[in-house]
Amino acid sequence: MSRPLVADIDLGALRHNYRLACEQAPQSRAVAVLKADAYGHGSVECAHALADIAPAFAVASLEEAVALRDAGIAQPIMLLEGVFDAEELPLIDAHRLWIVVHSDWQLDALLAFRPRTPIPTWLKLDSGMHRLGFAPEAFVARWQRLKAAPTQATDLHLMTHFATADALDPAYFRRQMACVEALRQQLEAPVCLANSPATLAWPQAHGDWNRPGVMLYGSDPLEGANDASRALKPVMTLRSELIAVRELATGEAVGYGGRWRAMRPSRIGVVACGYGDGYDRHAQDGTPVLVEGRRVPLVGKVSMDMLTVDLTDVSEADVGSRVVLWGEGLPVDEVARYCDTISYTLLTGILPRVPRRYRAADTV
Repeated sequence: MSRPLVADIDLGALRHNYRLACEQAPQSRAVAVLKADAYGHGSVECAHALADIAPAFAVASLEEAVALRDAGIAQPIMLLEGVFDAEELPLIDAHRLWIVVHSDWQLDALLAFRPRTPIPTWLKLDSGMHRLGFAPEAFVARWQRLKAAPTQATDLHLMTHFATADALDPAYFRRQMACVEALRQQLEAPVCLANSPATLAWPQAHGDWNRPGVMLYGSDPLEGANDASRALKPVMTLRSELIAVRELATGEAVGYGGRWRAMRPSRIGVVACGYGDGYDRHAQDGTPVLVEGRRVPLVGKVSMDMLTVDLTDVSEADVGSRVVLWGEGLPVDEVARYCDTISYTLLTGILPRVPRRYRAADTV
């Protein structure tokens, strides 16, 4: 019998979430972001599940894009960080990829290259994230250089990334939007602005294209949920089983360092899942886990292959009882808060030894 830990991937939920992103911005097109192996869900399988409804995909590197092409994905694929070396440009040309240009060396490399067909190019504005992109005062000159090179670059878009679109305080988001809007009007540029939180909460950021990412996988990126984000469905459910049940007397400790001690006679369940699978070792005592659909608290430090939960109030739980670590019935965002992290790190952190089991999507 194989180890019971699996990551169930509901491709129907993925399609639901993508359609929800489109419904929030009916005048925009949505690039489905599949970077980091589709946030840990399997980029090839997710791309195939969305292939009939998503007009384009986005990834972080040439290697990720080529893997999709090798799997038969024909849609445009955008490289969100552009090229990392000028020597990548022939492969970008051969695979008909779109690129983002955020630095002068990338711009110079593109203009020195002679592609078979012009490469769709999105020029990145640093409107306040201060990570990648051209400062507002430098942006127009770079835009004009690309405009003057139609054999190298085509279908130019202005692109930016928001630092606080998820936040309840709108001040910094509005500052970034004002910067973008001034350049958009000056250049009469088509734009791609909205990430997941902006797609869900800021209609003024909806552009010619939006870039939904983590929302596609059912995670709510907003500090304050709204009706749209509450309609998201979890795509990954991390499931396992109890592999042992122990009886502890009052005062007995559990796990490395004895962090948790029983305050009463307690039943402790051992779950086949640990940090060697990608479950966060920083999970606090009290982190919720579902056992046969009932919430129980994680107790003691997470081990490499196991974690322990308090079953004292769930008398029916025993070896073989079903466990959900996150997903259906237990939002990954809630688990992340107990780990002092975000859902992105939990989802992308599930390691290859955890089998992905795909539930086919309804393509009607």
